[in-house]
Amino acid sequence: MSNTSNGKMADGLPQVVRRDERQCVTLTFNGRERSAYCEPRDLLSDFIRHELGATGTHVGCEHGVCGACTVHVGGVAARSCLMLAVQAQGQRIDTVEGLAPDMVLGDLQEAFQRHHALQCGFCTAGILMSCADYLQRVPDPSEAQVRDMLSGHLCRCTGYTPIVAAVLDVAARRRHRNVTGDALEASHA
Repeated sequence: MSNTSNGKMADGLPQVVRRDERQCVTLTFNGRERSAYCEPRDLLSDFIRHELGATGTHVGCEHGVCGACTVHVGGVAARSCLMLAVQAQGQRIDTVEGLAPDMVLGDLQEAFQRHHALQCGFCTAGILMSCADYLQRVPDPSEAQVRDMLSGHLCRCTGYTPIVAAVLDVAARRRHRNVTGDALEASHA
């Protein structure tokens, strides 16, 4: 009998996978198609670190509380310790390494550096990924909104104030760039 795309056999019965059987997972990882093998019980966070070799994603609590393992799944921030690697099959996964694909810091990373928004750095990758997602959805946040978004992360070093300042700085610079860019386009029209 042949498999169908929904994990069931052609006769409609669920496909049985043995616990120690490794499966190939193919996904788009930071813009490149990648494949690696994992056990069905492996977490996405472990798959990213151990099978794909991207160690920027950190594993903290392994319960989805601390946010250190935050990545983008299909363009949306998600805790990689709460997702199985096999669930990422065919998905687009972006990690902190994808924020600087050519080893050039993005505006959010530069703002974190400028505002000293990191100290030990353990939580920083997850916070950056949440902030990147948030600024895509809410390009002009208030301080209260940024603090609310950050409440899903645990950082023991910074006190959050420099992180909030960095996010607000990026939002303001992007607004200014958009206004300036719109004005330039209008003058050339």
